[in-house]
Amino acid sequence: MRENLRPDWQPKDAGAEFACSVMPGVPLASGHNAAARSTAPAKARTALTAEDYAQGILAGDRVMLSRAITVIESNAPKHFELGQEIIQKILPHSGKAMRVGITGVPGAGKSTFIEAFGTYLCGEGLKVAVLAVDPSSSLSKGSILGDKTRMENLAREKNAFIRPSPSGGSLGGVTRKSRETMLLCEAAGYDAVLVETVGVGQSETMVRSMVDYFLVVVITGAGDDLQGIKKGIIELADSILVNKADGDNKMKAMMARADYDQILHYLRPATEGWKTKAYTCSSITGEGIADMWGVIKDFRDNVIASGVFSKRRKEQTIEWVRAMTAEYLQNKIAQNAELTKCREDIERKVIEGAITPTVAAKAVIGSMERLLFTGTNGT
Repeated sequence: MRENLRPDWQPKDAGAEFACSVMPGVPLASGHNAAARSTAPAKARTALTAEDYAQGILAGDRVMLSRAITVIESNAPKHFELGQEIIQKILPHSGKAMRVGITGVPGAGKSTFIEAFGTYLCGEGLKVAVLAVDPSSSLSKGSILGDKTRMENLAREKNAFIRPSPSGGSLGGVTRKSRETMLLCEAAGYDAVLVETVGVGQSETMVRSMVDYFLVVVITGAGDDLQGIKKGIIELADSILVNKADGDNKMKAMMARADYDQILHYLRPATEGWKTKAYTCSSITGEGIADMWGVIKDFRDNVIASGVFSKRRKEQTIEWVRAMTAEYLQNKIAQNAELTKCREDIERKVIEGAITPTVAAKAVIGSMERLLFTGTNGT
C-alpha cells in the first residue's frame, strides 16, 4: 500500500477534513543519467570586458547591444565604471543618427504610430531603434514593459531594435540613462532613434534636451480648445501630429489640424529657423506616415545648414553633464546614513510642530553641508 505523506504545514492530529497529501516520487534506476552525473559542472560564464561589449555593438550584434544597455541601466556600483568604459569606447562612432522624441497624452496612439512609422523606415532600408519608456508604479516601482508586445510587426523587422525601459518615476518621462542608450544604438549603426516617452502631460519636457526633433502626438476630442493653447509642451514641439485620422474621425482630425496651425501661429517656434506646423496621419491605413518622414528630413537639412543642429547637440552635451552631476549628488545624499538619520529627526520635529518647515529645510541643508562638503562632523 502506498504511503500517504502529509504536508509540513498540516497539523499532526488533522482528520479527514484535510484533503491535501504528498505523493512520493518515482524511484530512478541506479544507472539513470550516469553520464550526466559524471560530467564536470559547467564553468561560470566569463565576464565580458568593455572591449568585448564595444566590439559587439560596433558589429551590430543586437544581443550584445541589449546586454550593454542592461549594464548602463543598472544601479549597481560595480556596473557604473564598466558602463562608462563602454560609452567611452563607442563614443567616436556615435552621433550620426536622427534622434526623434515622440510624446503625447496616454491613448494618443504613440506606440501604434511608432510601429507604423518604424516599419515604413525599415522598408526604406533604414535601421530603426525604438527606446520605449514605460511608466513605473509609484508603489511597487515596477513596470509592465509591454510596448514591445504592442509593436509585434515592427519587432519582426531585422533592421529594428526595440528596448522598453522603466521610467523609474522620472518626471520627464525618460529614463536617466536614455542618453547613454541612444549613443549605444547610434554606434550599433541605427539611422533613426525613436524615443517614446511616458506621456504624462505638461511635465514631460526633459525629452526636449536629448533629441533633435520633438514630435507631439495628439487626438481629437481629448479636451477643450484651451488645451491646445497651454504652453507646457506645445511650445517645445517641432511638429504636431493629429493621429487616428481615418474613418469617421478623419474630418474631425482635419479640423483639429487647422485649429493647431492657428494656435501655432501665435507661438514662438521651438527651433530657430523652423516653422512648427500640424499634420495628420493614420497609423492604421498608413496615410501621412511617409509625409511625416519627409518633414523630418526637411527639418534635418534645414537645421544642419543653419548650424542649429550642431549648436543644439553641444547644448545637450552640457545638459547631460549637469544631469549626471545632479544624479551623483542625489545618490550621495541618499547613501549617507548619518544624513538620513538627521533628516528623519528633523522631519519628526516638523510633524510634532516643534519647528516650522522653513527652519527644518535650513537644518537639513546645514546637515548636508556639514556631513558632505566640509568633511567634519563638528557642529
